[in-house]
Amino acid sequence: MAVTEVERPAFMPADPAPLGLAAFALTTFLLSGHNASFIPDGIWVGAALFYGGLIQLFAGMWEFRNRNVFGATAFSTYGGFWLALGIFVVLLTGSKGFAGLFKGTDVDNSLAWFLIAFAIFNTYMLLWSSRVNTAVFLVFLTLEITEVLLAIGFFRIAHGMSPYMLHVGGWAGIVTAGVAWYTSAAGVVNGMSPVAVLPVGRPMWGALPAAARTPSAIRR
Repeated sequence: MAVTEVERPAFMPADPAPLGLAAFALTTFLLSGHNASFIPDGIWVGAALFYGGLIQLFAGMWEFRNRNVFGATAFSTYGGFWLALGIFVVLLTGSKGFAGLFKGTDVDNSLAWFLIAFAIFNTYMLLWSSRVNTAVFLVFLTLEITEVLLAIGFFRIAHGMSPYMLHVGGWAGIVTAGVAWYTSAAGVVNGMSPVAVLPVGRPMWGALPAAARTPSAIRR
């Protein structure tokens, strides 16, 4: 009598999106709290290097394995964002040679252009996030507003104006962190429940391509 092989369920990789969103949210909260003037400076740097940076970069790499181009691009890019910003501050405060490259208002102007560059990237990600779900769209929308406000704030400071707009951008960042935390929490709790517990909304138009719809406990 022939022995038939028992069928095993296909391997289902865990969704890295809740981790990536949590890393982004916490680091954004710490830096935004500083920009809004209620969290001391410096505490966000370690988080930027290891949680918002390294861990989010890992989440992006894992999204490549899930064949999720959008998630891989978003998490990897913003992991790089936090790593770059954290290293910039470390070098600026710890290396006289590096700090000597900046004269007068160069630091504030550089930070403004840094934010504008990522706002350009964020613009097309914002448009295409509308194909994921409402919660993800709101993350990119609030982030877009935050980046623009902070860029304006740094340009204003560079021109001798008040840091008012920087504080406004900080509070916008707090909202961004809150939305990202909610979206992360929804991914965790919905992935542990047979039915959705925290709503994230539906895609605003179309549907994700088949390559991005890998088996996952998290509803995209």
